[in-house]
Amino acid sequence: MVNFENLKLILMRKTVILLFCSLSFITNFAQTVSQKLQAAFKQFENDPQLKYAISSLYVIDAATGKVVFDKNSSVGLAPASTQKIITAATAFSVLGKEYRYKTEFIIRKNLHLDRNPDLRIKSSFDPTLGSTRYSNTIPQAIYSNVLKTLQDNSIKGITRIVIPQYIKDQNPLPEGYIWNDIGNYFGAASFAVNWRENQYDLLLRSDKSKVDIIGTEPQQRGIEFKNFLSVGAEGSGDNAYIYAVPFSKETVLRGTIPPNQNKFIISGSLTDPAKTMGQKLFDFLNKNKISFSDTIRVNSSTEVFKDSFTVERDMSVEDLLKTNGPKEEKVMYTHYSPTLDSIIYWFLQKSINLYGEAIVKTLAYQTKGNGNTNDGIQIIKDFWKTKGIDENELNIGDGSGLSPQNRVTTHAQVEVLKYAKTQSWYDAYYKAFPEYNGMKMKSGTIKDVKGFCGYHKAADGKEYIFSFLVNNYNGSSSALTNKMFRVLNVLK
Repeated sequence: MVNFENLKLILMRKTVILLFCSLSFITNFAQTVSQKLQAAFKQFENDPQLKYAISSLYVIDAATGKVVFDKNSSVGLAPASTQKIITAATAFSVLGKEYRYKTEFIIRKNLHLDRNPDLRIKSSFDPTLGSTRYSNTIPQAIYSNVLKTLQDNSIKGITRIVIPQYIKDQNPLPEGYIWNDIGNYFGAASFAVNWRENQYDLLLRSDKSKVDIIGTEPQQRGIEFKNFLSVGAEGSGDNAYIYAVPFSKETVLRGTIPPNQNKFIISGSLTDPAKTMGQKLFDFLNKNKISFSDTIRVNSSTEVFKDSFTVERDMSVEDLLKTNGPKEEKVMYTHYSPTLDSIIYWFLQKSINLYGEAIVKTLAYQTKGNGNTNDGIQIIKDFWKTKGIDENELNIGDGSGLSPQNRVTTHAQVEVLKYAKTQSWYDAYYKAFPEYNGMKMKSGTIKDVKGFCGYHKAADGKEYIFSFLVNNYNGSSSALTNKMFRVLNVLK
């Protein structure tokens, strides 16, 4: 006869044992990830490339917020472009993912003068104006819309194109940018009016002994190029650098390009994008039978081009209203940028530094009515302080991470990423992250700095949030990257 009491007791014991084993397995697995990270990071730190470096890795469980691994998470390190994840999350939170920049094309007529109206352009840091990344922002689309509006309003002639400085306190460059960067496309300054992502191409030709300038695209009128370029070794690649500052009329070229190049292209930053935009718009309208009749020099800081186009540097809109009597003003055409989520997508995917600096200025403009980078940075710090991040963990001076003076903790970056995961805009934010090594993460690279931060879902379904920064390593960036990937592979 079966003893049901004994059988019941045996089954209960087996159930308890199985439950205990399951809990032990889960606990041991979690410990194993932490232990594996500890072992992998120790090996990483002992690598000769890290002999004089400092590294930080901070990993949390995305579901619980529990710390999985922590090394130097409270030490501020240069983040390079991983800093963009902070700027992007702040923009989504403060401006909203549907935010659009606008640029107004204004017809303005002086009621006391019998002449054609002015065409004025007013923008507020739109970094996509003239960009080829979107169908509605390409130069041809904007030129055509302006022309069509003029024609629809029966305007056959204008006196001049004027681009006044509507926004006060607008220093185009963050204070931490360095001389080696600012003349090149990745170090482009951010202005109230940006154009073609403030980038131009410089076309070069070389033989065995010298380098000549073919031209620029778009054309850079009024710029003197001082050419100190020389010919490098066969296969040496692009080692040429452009040196220039905002509003400068002189640009210096140094470095080398390979020999025997028929059309070698390097990219520089526009020193005056408003000027370039105005010149090209003038050419387009003039070609399409819009006449230009006169030029008026408003003040000593006004530059005049082709007797028809001016850029006013220092005069405020209030001063302009007082000039030459009463005016009749009408917004003829308003161009709207793509929505912020689309801008953030390219900002993170292609690491466009200009977008970050424009966003910082936009935060200042929307909050304080100016384009001051320092005010924008303080808005970022104040926002994250309300979310529990000490402002001293965000010791930053720009929005892109290009400045080597920035210092950010991996703890702060992970906290930003964790906060983003709870927000309605998270899907757009996550989508914008590039994929490296099979993981969704933003990379960062400046001299002797490498970083990765982002999100990863392991094979078992567990999700992690991490930030990994290395400063002052030696050797090649690619070799270090592979070693960092080996550490992060533990999360897979």
